[in-house]
Amino acid sequence: MTQVLAWGGFLVLVLVLLAVDLGVFNRKAHVIRAREAARWSFITMVLAGLFAGLIYTHNLPTDIVGGPKAALDFITGYLIELALSVDNIFVFVLIFNYFAVPAKYQHRVLFWGVLGALVMRGVMIGAGAVLLERFEWIIYIFGAFLVFTGVRMAMQKGVDFEPESNPALKLVRRFLPVSGDYDGKHFFTRETIEGRVRRVATPLFVVLILVETTDLIFAVDSIPAIFGVTRDPFIVFTSNVFAILCLRSLYFMLASVIDRFHYLKLGLSVVLVFIGGKMLATIVHVHVDTLVSLLVVAGVLLGSVALSLLRPAPDTEDNPNAIGADEPPALPGEAGDVSADELKRRAQGG
Repeated sequence: MTQVLAWGGFLVLVLVLLAVDLGVFNRKAHVIRAREAARWSFITMVLAGLFAGLIYTHNLPTDIVGGPKAALDFITGYLIELALSVDNIFVFVLIFNYFAVPAKYQHRVLFWGVLGALVMRGVMIGAGAVLLERFEWIIYIFGAFLVFTGVRMAMQKGVDFEPESNPALKLVRRFLPVSGDYDGKHFFTRETIEGRVRRVATPLFVVLILVETTDLIFAVDSIPAIFGVTRDPFIVFTSNVFAILCLRSLYFMLASVIDRFHYLKLGLSVVLVFIGGKMLATIVHVHVDTLVSLLVVAGVLLGSVALSLLRPAPDTEDNPNAIGADEPPALPGEAGDVSADELKRRAQGG
């Protein structure tokens, strides 16, 4: 009964946060500036810290014996998930630029993207927990996969973004007609063609589909990574959720300057290889303490960010959107919009 109350209480908390976000702070579509995004990021991080405190004091049930150990697992998992979710921002920027999404509607896309991500990750975490409980050797497959992914990420020179090859987008275009222009904040609208009125998806819905599938792809990396820290489904899910809740506001903080952190991908690849190696090391009965994992992950991520700022890439040294600029940086979609004909082609395909 206590477990049910804990899960139910946490889900209620998440729904309340989302309701306050959409119903109070973002009732009207507007451009989210860095200060507003920073405030919401701070709130979600503080809530994550308070939640870790509840776990520490044994006020939340877990499958792990000992409050301090469980709290440390949560913090480590949260940091890993938050860092890996930041990698999504690189792709989100490309998506919003490609479809010239007006800046004031980007929050709506990310809000509904969060809801979809919560459902998908919940299903994936549940499946992963069941598989690990029944087949212990799957942890080695997860470890090998993370090592492979980390090495591949380190070797990539840029972000792969090919919307035309996205199978989910192809499916949407096959069964749903797509309009060639936005209709405000709406995902669907009505179009009159030869005297007939039909309901069609807008390019904003196309963007939502791409955001959802992007998160699904990244979840394939991040969820096995946190299972390398803890097997407790409650800690895995809650740390994931807090990271996702923070991701939306981090996007509006970092979207215009994300290219400055050019060593972050290398840092993330090191984290994936480390967690994967930690999983594989259990084959020879070598277990890495969670505190050591936390220190390594935090050190690598902070080091990659610091190195990026100390050694900026040549093409970002004179970036007008750099941190510390006098004017607030422009979000993707505010400048460089594509033509109406080009937007129509990108939304409808062909």
